[in-house]
Amino acid sequence: MRAGKRGLITVAATVVCAVTVLGAPGTAFAAPTPPPAPPSTAPSATTPPVGTPTPPSDKDLEAVRKKLDSLYHEAAVATDAYNDAEERAERQSADIVALAKKIVAGKEKLDRLKERAGAAARAQYRGGGLPDEAQLMLSDDPQEFLDGSGRVLQGQRATKTLIRETTRTQQDLEQYAADASAQWKKLEAGRKAKAAAKKKIKERIAEAEKLESQLEKKEKERLAELERRAALKAQTTWLDSGVLDAIKSKDSAEGRKAVKFATSQMGKPYEWGAEGPNTYDCSGLTSQAWASAGSPIPRTSQQQWQQLKHVPVEDMRPGDLIIYFNDASHVAMYIGNGAVVHAPRPGRTVTVTGAGTMPILGVVRPGA
Repeated sequence: MRAGKRGLITVAATVVCAVTVLGAPGTAFAAPTPPPAPPSTAPSATTPPVGTPTPPSDKDLEAVRKKLDSLYHEAAVATDAYNDAEERAERQSADIVALAKKIVAGKEKLDRLKERAGAAARAQYRGGGLPDEAQLMLSDDPQEFLDGSGRVLQGQRATKTLIRETTRTQQDLEQYAADASAQWKKLEAGRKAKAAAKKKIKERIAEAEKLESQLEKKEKERLAELERRAALKAQTTWLDSGVLDAIKSKDSAEGRKAVKFATSQMGKPYEWGAEGPNTYDCSGLTSQAWASAGSPIPRTSQQQWQQLKHVPVEDMRPGDLIIYFNDASHVAMYIGNGAVVHAPRPGRTVTVTGAGTMPILGVVRPGA
């Protein structure tokens, strides 16, 4: 969730040399003015040598921090899109497999119906090619006529049923084929969306890593300090709002299980698209935590925001999920006392931080 190229401004320093004028000591006549001293090549104690870059100011590093935030945020949005495309692809693949099974079963049924129709035709051929009604009319035996009329009615009903079943089966097969074709098109569109999201993720992360790699060790340390200050400021502002004073909800058994799972993953690296057990992205961690508690939830932070029950911030309890940013691109699990556990971004590990360190969109509650 951060971005850009390094905006560090290098200013060349100039060395100013003094010209000393010597006066003659204790004489009535002025001494001749000596020639100017040659310029000194040694830097002064307070002026850096020519060509030495000026260390970036906190303002410059703050610009770097915001750019990194922007890049990693874009990567997080793309990660959600990738995960969503992957989920859809799994469902569409399952639908295609189910349709294929229906098509196979339908063809087998149609073959059986055709066999029955063929058997009826062969029976009619053995009867001289005359239909049952004609053979009945030619009968001289009244009892045979009465018995035969029942058989004719049964035969007519059977023929109509056979025709209806054959027609319906053919229609079903046509529909299955159309549905399968539509699912294949969706699957292909999803594949392209997934590939585009993956490309964007890699581009944004690579750009962020390149930006960070251009910083010296001390600059990275200063940048980390700026990040800590920004997080502390945001958390303090959130706490000063009195939000914790209003929270009175008690946790649930499911919530405790989910929190236990999530906190036990601390220290494991962030990896986009990962659902464990060794690496996680933000929604991979929360979805697996609640799955371990016996309540499966949607895979992505945006789906979690859209599909789970919304609760007021002042009513949240441990195990609830806090959704961040207006686009619902990040999610963390509330663990109590104003803190959350989450998988932050590439290059970081699952950790605990203040719940108010990022812009809160809202809170959702998994489970019953």
